[in-house]
Amino acid sequence: MLKSRGVDTIFGIPGVHNQEMYRGIEEAGITHVLARHEQGAGFMADGYARASGKPGVAYIITGPGLCNIMTPLGQAYSDSVPVLAISSCLDETARRRGQLHQMLDQEAAGACVCEWSLEARDAESAYVLIDRALTEFGTGRKRPRHIQVPIRALQGTADAPPAKAPCVQTETQPIDAAERIVAALKASEQPIFVFGGGAVPGAQDWKAVVEQAGAASFTTYAGRGIASGHALDYGAYLARPDSVKEFAKADLVIAVGTELSEIDLWRDELGHSSQMIRVDIDPKELRNAPGTELAFQADAASLARAILSIGGLEPKGKWREADVAAAKARWRAETDAERPGIVPICDALREVVPADTMIYSDMTQFAYTAKEVWPMERAGHWHHPFGFGTLGYALPAAIGGAVARPGKPTLCIAGDYGFQYTIQELATAVELKLPLPILLWDNGKLKEIEDSMIRAQIAPNAVDQQNPDFVALAKAYGMHAEAPDSIEGVAQAVAKAFEADGPTLVYVTPAVSA
Repeated sequence: MLKSRGVDTIFGIPGVHNQEMYRGIEEAGITHVLARHEQGAGFMADGYARASGKPGVAYIITGPGLCNIMTPLGQAYSDSVPVLAISSCLDETARRRGQLHQMLDQEAAGACVCEWSLEARDAESAYVLIDRALTEFGTGRKRPRHIQVPIRALQGTADAPPAKAPCVQTETQPIDAAERIVAALKASEQPIFVFGGGAVPGAQDWKAVVEQAGAASFTTYAGRGIASGHALDYGAYLARPDSVKEFAKADLVIAVGTELSEIDLWRDELGHSSQMIRVDIDPKELRNAPGTELAFQADAASLARAILSIGGLEPKGKWREADVAAAKARWRAETDAERPGIVPICDALREVVPADTMIYSDMTQFAYTAKEVWPMERAGHWHHPFGFGTLGYALPAAIGGAVARPGKPTLCIAGDYGFQYTIQELATAVELKLPLPILLWDNGKLKEIEDSMIRAQIAPNAVDQQNPDFVALAKAYGMHAEAPDSIEGVAQAVAKAFEADGPTLVYVTPAVSA
């Protein structure tokens, strides 16, 4: 059934409870990628989904398997990623206690981090729930789903799955919303857009909208690249404190596909006093920001096409390119001063990283800097654990992304602490012979936390760590490893790694920028 629905890859770990889920995988023509931990399997499915645009599927066992994948599922929920986790579960838990892998309420645990978590007690129910999940991924907000199947049902016989139902492609043009937004833009002298990850599928059309309207734009970190090349685009500097001054100049704010959440702004208010229009596919996200006067539930890509079809937008010329460029230069300097030595490495890497590279980063100071100063030419090509903010994301997610795009470049960026959360997945990358550069930033501590403690006047505690010899460890896994001693050497090592016959660890310390 999964094969007939377009699933070609499953990430997971077989166990005595879920082994029946593995019967027939090869005959169906599905590739199974063996993770070293269920957390890795979940992040791989996440990375695969972000790179391919298709749902990522993970197989997991009862109890600890579900617990281990809950962090990736929480990340997928936060970042709107379509991951389908299918697990085994015990047949009965009320009468008999002390069973292998038993937990109090596995279904409820899954519901804490998924859009829904349901039990399929027979084959027919499993078929229905799988089709429900896949349909919802294609028609609404893409958040993870969990289906659990009792062991006895997995071991039983089943009728063949139903044929794939014909899918009638329909598109509702949000013409009313488009007309009202066009009218607002025509009446505005100084409009500004904020684009989030939800606007990525319509990136080129939204860029055309802002250019035709002469509007300025910001992107959240997840929306980077949407207005790439637009002279009035402030980029991903939305969280800079004095970006409020730019919003104060606007007489119209249009926020598309963004929650304007804490991790987007890192302040309480956007800074505008003008009318705000919100656009989101999720009705729960509408009207949750101060100053919202109009809110439209709409698919962002469809809305952008509808706006362009109406036309008639003319730039008013109130925003000045020189002012935008000056603000970006100022914010870039601030970023460089806050975390010295990283910006020059980012600049060098941008020169050698292919334009269609899919980048996966972890919670590390290198990524925090890069997310602001590294402009993206293509939207949806840099993936990061934005909302949930989990450590250990980058390596397994990059593996999933590389599996989804064979022959295309993928780059992993991790920090020394978070890397050790999922370091065992190096074995999976080696097994798959992925030409994956893994840039490891090692400052020997939890530097972001140390800096935060100092700002809070707390004596730094529990932030220094004893790291292993990462280069030797990488070689022990059977992969390539380099430790360049200069910025130029880092760039050369990463460029070389894209052409290697397997993964390459590029070990970098702050000393290369000294």
